[in-house]
Amino acid sequence: MCGIVGIVGREAVNHPLYNALTVLQHRGQDAAGIITDGDGLLQIRKGNGLVRDVFEERHMRRLRGNVGIGHVRYPTAGSASQYEAQPFYVNSPYGVCLAHNGNLVNAEELKQLVELHDRRHLNTNSDSEILLNVLAHELGRHSSNGLRPPEILAAVQSLHQRCSGGYAVVAMICGHGIVAFRDPYGIRPIILGVRETPAGVERMVASESVALDALGFEVDRDILPGEAVFIGKDGALHSREFDGEAVYSPCIFEFVYFARPDSIIDNLSVYKARLRMGETLAAKIQRTRPHHDIDVVIPIPDTSRTAAMQVAYRLGLKYREGFIKNRYIGRTFIMPEQAARQASVRRKLNAIDLEFGGKNVLLVDDSIVRGTTSRQIVEMAREAGARSVYFASASPPVRHPNVYGIDMPAAHELIAAGRTEEQVQQFIGADWLVYQDLEDLVDAVDHDKSDIVAFDTSCFSGEYVTGDVSSEYLHALEVVRSNTAKARRDERVRRDEVGDDAMQAAAGL
Repeated sequence: MCGIVGIVGREAVNHPLYNALTVLQHRGQDAAGIITDGDGLLQIRKGNGLVRDVFEERHMRRLRGNVGIGHVRYPTAGSASQYEAQPFYVNSPYGVCLAHNGNLVNAEELKQLVELHDRRHLNTNSDSEILLNVLAHELGRHSSNGLRPPEILAAVQSLHQRCSGGYAVVAMICGHGIVAFRDPYGIRPIILGVRETPAGVERMVASESVALDALGFEVDRDILPGEAVFIGKDGALHSREFDGEAVYSPCIFEFVYFARPDSIIDNLSVYKARLRMGETLAAKIQRTRPHHDIDVVIPIPDTSRTAAMQVAYRLGLKYREGFIKNRYIGRTFIMPEQAARQASVRRKLNAIDLEFGGKNVLLVDDSIVRGTTSRQIVEMAREAGARSVYFASASPPVRHPNVYGIDMPAAHELIAAGRTEEQVQQFIGADWLVYQDLEDLVDAVDHDKSDIVAFDTSCFSGEYVTGDVSSEYLHALEVVRSNTAKARRDERVRRDEVGDDAMQAAAGL
């Protein structure tokens, strides 16, 4: 999962882009980047780390221009190398830069076509670079008589015919403006904003509405599935809806975990969705354990707080903050290495013994993925003196990998894959475990204001909305996403980067 942003402004966009990326930091902590267009001269800064660590004042001064895009990244099947930090850039045609959130299902097939048929060179293993080169090729093919908004939007339509998967993209075409688009299923989110200034209209696209709010932009609307929008350097907006069949199927895990609660995605409030998750979860507890002995409901911060409060309210129980979070430790789910994820849990959370001592505690989390974090948290609750530790997940069992841009690991590393709920309960060490039902989760997220046809629930149901995810593909994905494979890649990256640093030091750079 990544965060993307693009701005066409009347003044310099370097600091607005930086501020937007800090708001989207929860979507990726591995790398960050910004590229701007200052009268045809591109300026770029990107690297590994948090936004605040990648950009210094000297970098910001060089990022001149009124048009730019930005990206925060965490790796899925790719590596955590600094060379795969985005935005990516190709100089032909025109100079095209791209930032991407999602994952292409047919990346390997596209890679061969891009190299052999399109005759374009790929320098990384990132599917985002593949996507960039497909876009660049289609822009060149459609612009034989010049590059105008209709040709740009037509190029995106051609891209949709070649690419499969979940993707939200913002791209900057040097000297022209910004184009943003979304896959025909609308799996990954992207929203359009507008701001009126004395100098004229400014426009912005971002992964979540909170980035617009932070910069004072008004929400215009979500970009529709398969739709492309082009924002010229003058702020003029052009759009084209998808020519084929678009099936509105956004990823439901955005509402469970990834998005900030103050975001509105596809006209749905993330906060209200999580409130309703708490209501339906409480209803299930009442049905299955009407004579429960829960004394207190405690959330596992931060994502589960909203649901946990509603569970406590509906059950008529006390809600307490039993864990204090060290906010200088990253979100464990999106850490690139399993070892770092496991080591960070006890540094990230500290239990308040007063809230656990002698009590029957219900811990509420948004989901259980690998189970290792949940097990450590249950252990912490017991060490803090809890008499009994019950565990509730606001989402159903995660039994299948996500192939559309979320780094849900190899199937055998998912604790619920091939296991019963009782076996998961035993693994995490809880006295009992309750999961949200999938039907209840869908009902909690959806409401009448939405045009959504269905949600992508593949990580729970194993049903992939693009319809082209084969068992062979999942097996290949399991090979590259396993912790062992990632450890090998990270070690190669470390050696390469140490070698690069040594070479630069020897050269006096």
